Amino acid sequence: MTKSSTKKKDTSPADVSPASVDHLMSLQSHLLLEEAKHPEATGQFTWILSALSLSAKYIAARCRMARLEAVLGEVGNENVQGEKQQKLDVIANDTLLRALGTRHGVAIVASEEDDKPAILHTETAGERPYVVLFDPLDGSSNLDTGSAVGTIFSVLQHDRRAKDAEGSVLQHGTQQVAAGYILYGPATVFVLTTGNGVQMFVLDPSIGSFLLVDSDVRIPDGHKSYSVNEAYSASFPEGYRNYLAWAHNNGYSARYVGTMVADVHRVLLKGGVFMYPPTDKAPSGKLRLMYEANPMAMIIEQAGGKAYSGTIRTMEVEPEAIHQRTSVVLGTASEVDRVLSYLKD
Repeated sequence: MTKSSTKKKDTSPADVSPASVDHLMSLQSHLLLEEAKHPEATGQFTWILSALSLSAKYIAARCRMARLEAVLGEVGNENVQGEKQQKLDVIANDTLLRALGTRHGVAIVASEEDDKPAILHTETAGERPYVVLFDPLDGSSNLDTGSAVGTIFSVLQHDRRAKDAEGSVLQHGTQQVAAGYILYGPATVFVLTTGNGVQMFVLDPSIGSFLLVDSDVRIPDGHKSYSVNEAYSASFPEGYRNYLAWAHNNGYSARYVGTMVADVHRVLLKGGVFMYPPTDKAPSGKLRLMYEANPMAMIIEQAGGKAYSGTIRTMEVEPEAIHQRTSVVLGTASEVDRVLSYLKD
């Protein structure tokens, strides 16, 4: 038996540097560069996103240590949604409230876990011009099994014409000035849009910084997969069931984690479609328009995809209540169009 004459390539330290990082750009540096493009900027917006970044690092650490710190499981209370609160729901919610509460520029915060929006400051809108909405820990019930979870957020400008805090929060998704999510999984991933494309950052825990890994994320086309909780398909409207039957007959695969952040993140990177249809028990849909559907819709659209609630563009759905529910179909534009064709039929 003869040895192969092919020589193994020598690998120098330079060869093993992260290929996806062309230059060392942190989230903070990225935000400051973007701020510099706007001479009128006050720095308030940058400080808000910085608070979200700090919160993400703290929540990520608590998720990694959850079993060791004995913070898994239920608190024993129900939130305003009628859902059993997990211990980490409370920790994540408190973390975001504390971080945002110290930031100049935040007038109002609204959390999926709380009954009403909280007025943090009473200064004029010019001094405190932003509203921040968030789902502190999407998919928290999956933590017990070590599955990925996430935080979703949306940033709006404070509406000075509103008569109260809830009125300022109830704006169309098209009015969002920023949206994003943080995925807590094998890596901690921060996905952000400020209306100029989608940027993706990954936390390097060795230096405690989110580093830019993709500055213009685009949803790939042609991926034959769908993400939906098919266990409830018998109670889906006929259009969704017809689409699923078509997908089954055309070689599609199903991918579903049960955490919206994880499922949408996969669609963002791989393509396909994510669906959360209405059911008999939730005829309006189950996802929260303001905390989940609108921010995810902005991200997906900025990446070249589409997002609909029924046959209406999600970001154009009329907000009528802070905890309003909706259905969602989002993902690759062509695949969303295919689902819509079945819904219209």
